[in-house]
Amino acid sequence: MIINHSKARGARIALGVVAVAAALVLSGCRPASTGPSDEEKASGEGLVIGWSQRGISGSDWWKTLVEGGESAAKEIGARIEVLDANGDTVRQNADIQTLITKGVDVVVINANDPIGVGASIAALKDAGIPVVTVNSNLDPSLVPDTFCYVAEDQEATGALAGEVAGKKAIEKFGTTGDIKVVGIGGFPGDVISDLRFNGFKKGFDSVVGAQAGLSVNVLETKYGEWKPDKALGPIRDVATANPDLKVVYSMSDVMNGGVKEGLQQAGLWGDGIILASYDGGMVSVKEMMDNPTGPLQATASNQPWDQGATAVKMALAAFNDDTAQCPDKTLYIDTTVITPENAEQYYVPADTYVRASD
Repeated sequence: MIINHSKARGARIALGVVAVAAALVLSGCRPASTGPSDEEKASGEGLVIGWSQRGISGSDWWKTLVEGGESAAKEIGARIEVLDANGDTVRQNADIQTLITKGVDVVVINANDPIGVGASIAALKDAGIPVVTVNSNLDPSLVPDTFCYVAEDQEATGALAGEVAGKKAIEKFGTTGDIKVVGIGGFPGDVISDLRFNGFKKGFDSVVGAQAGLSVNVLETKYGEWKPDKALGPIRDVATANPDLKVVYSMSDVMNGGVKEGLQQAGLWGDGIILASYDGGMVSVKEMMDNPTGPLQATASNQPWDQGATAVKMALAAFNDDTAQCPDKTLYIDTTVITPENAEQYYVPADTYVRASD
């Protein structure tokens, strides 16, 4: 069923006007200002965006995501109300109900669980409040009742790092022989790790596969729970067992400290290793600036600031029912890859993650 959000909003506004008018007649008072009109909100001025965040505490990535949204909202005159579920789906559903009760114009959801917010999506639909999701996708059954999903294309972004790693491997190791590659992701079976590694492998093969004298030996993927201390052991073990390991792909910059220490303990950190990564963390950018010939040679950026800013742009489009802004209900932001050659261009000391290049 297609819901006409503008009609639903109009109905709510009409009921509100009737109630207010009746109260004013009884009190003998003149009507006061009722705030910005829908026409004013159509430009963003006075628009109230409810933002249900899966978590903020302890994550610079999520903090940057929200800050990007708040900055974009300020630019158009909108206001964001952020509620942090702190990793609790029950709490997130309660937060979304609070936003409905407050009468926000649009809701942005960074979902803690893809199916766990189903009741909230239904409640928002009943209230005529459009929904934009960001970073975390929803179960396909819920997508028809949303306006747009904003994220990076993880496979395509991983491929950017893979292409660079392939070119660096040819430069360092030549066009003949065997190249051993290992990836380290979050958890066995998680979709994020699969997408990021499949993309990396596709990008790597697109370069290395053109060399008839090179063969690629991909080792079993390791998992570090997205934490540096958890990544150390698996990388140390695989490097110890494979002293001819040449390429390591860390599927999150957050794990890089543990990856480096694990390789050091195995005696492999140095000129014989290429490390590629994912996230576009400013620490990684600085590392490549300071040590351009070191192991770290690429980080593919997923740009949380830009994801947050784009989510606000889609929230305004959702309020205006401008489906042309997100015709397929999914909008992938443009991502990039940072290397020692372009690191200085992207380095901003005050930022935690790379933003889109101006």
